[in-house]
Amino acid sequence: MSGKRGASNKTSQADASRIQSTQAKGGQGTGKASFAARSQGAAAKNANAAGAGKPAAKATPAVPSSPPKK
Repeated sequence: MSGKRGASNKTSQADASRIQSTQAKGGQGTGKASFAARSQGAAAKNANAAGAGKPAAKATPAVPSSPPKK
């Protein structure tokens, strides 16, 4: 996976891409029930759990609570 000992064992999107590429080049299936497809699903789940791909919160404009006095 990441090549770092003691690191997380979760599949990353780069890991899943590498698995799918290797399977395809080796003539193995990459369909719905394949190992490549399952690893892609796990990577997506891990990315979502980590908050990757979430849009940044939009800043709300400051609105005065009352109009300025003259």
